Amino acid sequence: MIVNRNSLLAAQPIKNMRIMKHQAHGTSYGLTEAGYDIRIQETITFNYHETRPWVTINDPRNRYEGRGKRGRFILASSMEMFQMPLDLVGTVSDKSSWARRGVSVFNTVIEPGWNGILTLELVFHGSEDLTIPAGSGIAQVLFARLQCTGDYGNGKYQDARGIEEAKF
Repeated sequence: MIVNRNSLLAAQPIKNMRIMKHQAHGTSYGLTEAGYDIRIQETITFNYHETRPWVTINDPRNRYEGRGKRGRFILASSMEMFQMPLDLVGTVSDKSSWARRGVSVFNTVIEPGWNGILTLELVFHGSEDLTIPAGSGIAQVLFARLQCTGDYGNGKYQDARGIEEAKF
């Protein structure tokens, strides 16, 4: 069952949840009818060049300032800090405003008991330059209640504080 509105506020899977939906850079964030719209921490610029696409990330915390790479895939992070209760699981999905401009957010699962800042995997499918400003609503998280509690425990991404590269 999807957990929303007052039940979601009571569970507090995100620190300092915003009760009302807000606008930043033309996209909304905060509590929605069915879940919660999260924001992106960094400014991401996709420079479209048919033969050599380029992605640049500018992080206000200066951890990744000016980093660029070839391709249309980049890691970013949420502004929100998650503190998942043991009886909830979250599913991250695209925000339609960005999907309509060619940006996909990989559908990550947020495990029960996981805490930290969420790493987002973004892909750009468009054919012109696009910038996603820091603070923009970037993805929606839907929360569901589990029949039996779970616990991510000491998993390899527990307590993430920013962009986490893949760990094998």
